[in-house]
Amino acid sequence: MDGVEEKFAALSVAHRLQPSEPTYLLDLALCADSTSGDGPVAVSCSNRSVRLHSPDNLALLGELRGHTGALCGVRFAHASPNLLFSGSADGTLRSWDTRSPVSRPVQVFQSAPSYPLCCFDVSCSDAVLCAGTEQQGEDSFLLFWDARMLKGGAGGVLGVYSESHSDDITQVRFHPRNPDRLASGSTDGLVNVFDLSCGSEEEALLATCNSSSSVSTVCWAGKGYERLLCLSHDEGLHLWDLGQLDTEEPLTILSVADARGSAALPSGAALDYFVGGAWSEVEEKLLVVGGTRRGELSLLKCGDQGLQLLKTLQGGHSATVRCFLWDSAEGVLITGGEDAQLLLWKPGAEELSSEKRSTMKSASALQLKTRRHLKHGSRKGGGGGQEQR
Repeated sequence: MDGVEEKFAALSVAHRLQPSEPTYLLDLALCADSTSGDGPVAVSCSNRSVRLHSPDNLALLGELRGHTGALCGVRFAHASPNLLFSGSADGTLRSWDTRSPVSRPVQVFQSAPSYPLCCFDVSCSDAVLCAGTEQQGEDSFLLFWDARMLKGGAGGVLGVYSESHSDDITQVRFHPRNPDRLASGSTDGLVNVFDLSCGSEEEALLATCNSSSSVSTVCWAGKGYERLLCLSHDEGLHLWDLGQLDTEEPLTILSVADARGSAALPSGAALDYFVGGAWSEVEEKLLVVGGTRRGELSLLKCGDQGLQLLKTLQGGHSATVRCFLWDSAEGVLITGGEDAQLLLWKPGAEELSSEKRSTMKSASALQLKTRRHLKHGSRKGGGGGQEQR
């Protein structure tokens, strides 16, 4: 099998979809059955809709509407590939049956009172949903629901963590293999790791890692997924080894306050931002995607010593890229951004349409909130899980 370097080197635009309205594409989710051609790609959009597309040619398969606030993400269930979850600042998570032509949710999960949600995720067992809220007074909340609740149930909150973050919670990510392991990140600069099998929030807090800035992205990585990658809103990069939790060794592997200049780009160009990261289990590589405001994308490998450029993709987007998906099994990349374009990149592809790179960028009201972070030290848990503030 070709390595990730060879796969990336051959990528070019195979299909391009540009809607008629200037809609930001914010997040992507790939159905578990998409590799067999049976399931869609879900895209959350700035107009509060979720669009379903064919993974083969990006053809529009359907559109889901119902949220009344900005969307904060989309996720497919792991064992039920037709079940899609969406989250919103309207204070709800909604589940959808993607086989249904009717744009009506199967279930609505809501807190009481309704807190604006910034992020969410579903556990690898599909049993638990977790969402992070905006700051409410002095607190921010991690909310938990039973994701298996039958249609018609109350959709009420199963549990709440309220002591671990002091500002908007921007990321929650369940461990890909351990349904009780959860990581959360916040604009307070902290990334917390929890064991949900413990009885209380204080007991559940295993570690607190300090990014020293507002957290943008958290990604589980490494063999056994024992590492955490964190990207910040001011383009910092941090890598922690949670395999060291029970040792005296430090958790921090890599910490760069501004990593945009860490990898040399062609012609002396520099990255403007990072889109996110992803662990490629097939190639055993931690991938980081960065870009320029002109739409160029750079695919980088993140190791213990820093970033290494693998490939720069041009001729695709014309504005900031907001989301990406790397499908290792198929060797394809899907990207979406502020130019309203959804792109499918394949090795050796030749784009059939000549209509490309026309920007649909709008004056969006969706602005990333980067607040002044609080200064905390990184620490390991061990029963006394609360950070001193």
